Amino acid sequence: MFSSNRLFDFSQKVDYKTEILAGLTVAMTMMPESLSFAILAGFPPLVGLYAAFMMGIVTSIFGGRPGLISGGAGAVVVVVIGLMQSHGIEYVFAAVAMAGVIQILVGLFKFGKFIRLVPQPVMYGFVNGLAVIIFMAQLEQFKTVVDGKSTWLVGEPLLIMGALVALTIAIILVVPKITKAVPPSLIAIIIVFLIVLGFGINTKTVSDIASVSGGFPPFHVPQIPLTFETFKIIFPYAIIMAGVALTEGLLTLNLVDEITGTRGNGNRECIAQGSANILNGFFFGMGGCPMIAQTLVNLTAGARARLSGIVAALTILLIILFGAPVIGLVPMAALTGVMIMVAIGTFEWVSFKIVNKMPKQDIIVGVLVALITIWLHNLALAVLIGVIISALVFAWESAKNIKVRNFIDENGAKHYEIYGPLFFGSITAFNEKFDVANDPIEVIVDFKDSKVTDMSAIDALHKLTARYQQLGKTLHLRHLSNDCRRLLENAGSLIEVNIDEDPTYNVSKNQE
Repeated sequence: MFSSNRLFDFSQKVDYKTEILAGLTVAMTMMPESLSFAILAGFPPLVGLYAAFMMGIVTSIFGGRPGLISGGAGAVVVVVIGLMQSHGIEYVFAAVAMAGVIQILVGLFKFGKFIRLVPQPVMYGFVNGLAVIIFMAQLEQFKTVVDGKSTWLVGEPLLIMGALVALTIAIILVVPKITKAVPPSLIAIIIVFLIVLGFGINTKTVSDIASVSGGFPPFHVPQIPLTFETFKIIFPYAIIMAGVALTEGLLTLNLVDEITGTRGNGNRECIAQGSANILNGFFFGMGGCPMIAQTLVNLTAGARARLSGIVAALTILLIILFGAPVIGLVPMAALTGVMIMVAIGTFEWVSFKIVNKMPKQDIIVGVLVALITIWLHNLALAVLIGVIISALVFAWESAKNIKVRNFIDENGAKHYEIYGPLFFGSITAFNEKFDVANDPIEVIVDFKDSKVTDMSAIDALHKLTARYQQLGKTLHLRHLSNDCRRLLENAGSLIEVNIDEDPTYNVSKNQE
């Protein structure tokens, strides 16, 4: 028999009351978002709830850390909107399952650590762009279809929709000042629901979009042609979805680590996410990833074990099985109001406060990532471009920092002391520091405050050595670190260097 401590990965005793109440709260906050994200992408609302259940139950049991909440997240759904519009939901299911396979491979090969390469300005741009996309998507709820064409609401329907959305937002803002025992979004939905139902207000409801009645997630093999052409269609979406989900998930995992003072397992989380998304692809789910807002709700409620996530997922399943008729009557205005507040809460407003303290290149990167996210609805591509630009900026700044000090010692040998890394970006500045024609016969290059980092640097040393040898001069490399020496030894056939420690000068001599 195993103890509850082992089951929930905590050494302290599990507070079951806190975990269960936290799970119920998370379920209530996740449901409107899952429905809204599904409707946003053009999926049947039930597909969003299935995703919330499957992501939640699998990752809560097998995920990388307790306290992390996963569900049908907007960051992932936005990626597959284009595929839904062009090829339909069957292709989406296939892409979700393929994304799951990719995520499992990332976890098995322990690539989760590469999330550290995403700079903070890139994350600001990513999150802010996502917030704008979520907000703009809500404007679609202010439209209606007339004669097959989508047109803006006018007159009384527009006033009703606007008033209910405003009421929802107002309740969400006011409730936390009164009580924090119940999620404000849940209270807002219930109040707006009761007002619409009690006064018989004619407004759009979830059932007007699609039916939400259903049972246990059914097994379903995606009905797509098993051809290479199909693979070419779904693979780009799968790789982007996997990248976005892992980025969002691992960043959320790091956030929980900071809050709880504990450490999760990123690679295990990748495998759990992938497994859940494979199930989504074969059980009518839209896919998902860890959700920052629901995770914070869970932690704020005091949950620190896996039980809260399991309770949340099972609660959603029970609502699917028995509460569908009620969900169908929920006004879309209430969900729209909730999602507008989600967008406002997602936006990193602090980025405006520190913009005057950030380097100009970081500001440009953040704005560019946000614009790409909004324009292309491609979150992974935006992050990738941001990382590449940040890396190039870093390389450029590092290249400018290489310095050289030179002097001639009492024996007539000329010393070049190098400061800064020698790599592909700095080799031009490095070569310009040497006066090969006028230097004495003995030249010593001191790498005490430098480092040889890549093949471009090795090639630069090879060419510099050759220039001195052509004039009958000898070049010594001094104070190379052990990893630099190994790098040179591995490329020995290329640069024709014998790295032998000089007992007097501690130098490496370059010989014919």
